[in-house]
Amino acid sequence: MTWFTRRFMFRLAGASAAVGLLRPYRGIADEKSVTIGIDLSLTGADAETAIRIRDGFMLAIDEANAKGGAAGYHLNVLLLDDGTATAGQYDPAQGATNVRKMVADRSVVAALGPMSSTPGKAMSPIFSQGNLATITPTSTNPDITDPKFASLYRPAGKAIYFRTVTTDAYQGPNMANYFADTLKVKSVYGLDDSGAYGIGIATAFEAQANKRGIEVLGHDRLDPKAADYTPALTKIKALGAQSIYYGGDAQAGVKLAKQAYDLVPNLIKAGGDGMYGPSILQGAGFPAADGWYATVACPHMMEEADMQPWVQRFVAKSGRQPSDYSITAYDAVLVVIDAIERVAKSGKPVDRVNVRDAIAETKLKTLQGDVSFDENGDLRQKVIAVFQVKHDTGHPVDDLIHQYKYVGVAPQV
Repeated sequence: MTWFTRRFMFRLAGASAAVGLLRPYRGIADEKSVTIGIDLSLTGADAETAIRIRDGFMLAIDEANAKGGAAGYHLNVLLLDDGTATAGQYDPAQGATNVRKMVADRSVVAALGPMSSTPGKAMSPIFSQGNLATITPTSTNPDITDPKFASLYRPAGKAIYFRTVTTDAYQGPNMANYFADTLKVKSVYGLDDSGAYGIGIATAFEAQANKRGIEVLGHDRLDPKAADYTPALTKIKALGAQSIYYGGDAQAGVKLAKQAYDLVPNLIKAGGDGMYGPSILQGAGFPAADGWYATVACPHMMEEADMQPWVQRFVAKSGRQPSDYSITAYDAVLVVIDAIERVAKSGKPVDRVNVRDAIAETKLKTLQGDVSFDENGDLRQKVIAVFQVKHDTGHPVDDLIHQYKYVGVAPQV
C-alpha cells in the first residue's frame, strides 16, 4: 500500500486477482475527484515489464495528488489486469472486459494503456463507443489509429486511442535501416509470435529490408504457447541466414532467445520493444540474451543528466530501476492531468467527453520533449532508439540501464 496515498483504500474487484479499485474514504466524500482507468498485462510473461510501466503511471499520479490533484480534482485509480494465467500473457477478451468496466464507471474520465496492441485491437472499439480516451505508453501497432480502419477501431468517429510512443510503421522500418546502414546485414529470416503487434512490426521490418536490398529468406509464425522452436531455427541455420528479426512479446521471445543461443549463437538477432525489458533479461538469462538488439518507440532518456532527479524519485518510490517506457507512462499521465486542468479552466464539466477533446488538442512539454498528437491520435515525434544486450556482471540481471547498452537512433524512413 506504500504506492498510494493514505487517503485511499484498496479493494479487490473479484474478476481478476490484479483488478483493484482505489476510492476515497467516505469521510472525504465531498472532495472533488475523478477516476483514471489503467489497463496493463500484470499476469504472465510481461509482468515485470508491466510493473515498471505501472510504477511510471503511479509516480505521476501520486505526485499530482500530493500537490492537490488536477485543478483541485483528486485522481482515483481503477487498476485492471488484461493478463490471464490461461493465456500466459495478455488476453484480448480480458482487455475487452476491462474496458467495459471503465466505460460503465462514469467517474472514469480517461484511461491509460493497454501495453500491447493485441488487446488494444479488442479494446479500442469499446473505448470509442464509450467516448473514453485512452493513452498508451507502449502499444505500437499502426492499424489501431490508421484512418483506413477507423470503422473498425473507432466506430464512433473521433480519435480515441492516443500514444506517447510512435508506431511500428517507424519502429520496424527504421530498424531495417539500421540493419542495412550500421550492421551491414545482407540476409535476414523473419519471425513473429502470432499477435497483432508481432505480425505488424515484423511485416513492416521485412518490407523495408527488401527495399534496402536485404534478402528476406523466409518467415515463420511462432505459437507463443509452444515449447519448441527448433524446427524454425534449424531451417534458418540451413539457409545460411546472417540474421533473424523477431516481432513479438516476451512469452515467445524468452524461449526463442534460449533456443537461438543453442542453435544459431553467432547470428545477428534483433527484435522490437517486445525484446526490451526485465521480462526478457530475467526469463532468457545470460548468456542467451547476450547480443540481442532491441528497439523502443521513443527517445532513450534514462541516462541523460537532466533526467537523473526523476530517475532517483522513481527508484525511491518503487525500489526498482525504470525503463524508457516508465517515462512514456509518466508522460501519459501528464497529458491527462493537463487535459483535466484545461477543461476545468474553461468552465466545462470535467467529464470524459471534454477530457477526450482536450487530449486531442494537447501541446505539452513532458520528460521526452514536446508531446502533441495528429488527427488520428498518433504522437508526432518518430524517434526509435536502438539497444544491444551486453551482460554487465557488476549489476543485477534486470538492470535495464546496465544490461541494455544504448547504441543510437535508428535511421528514419
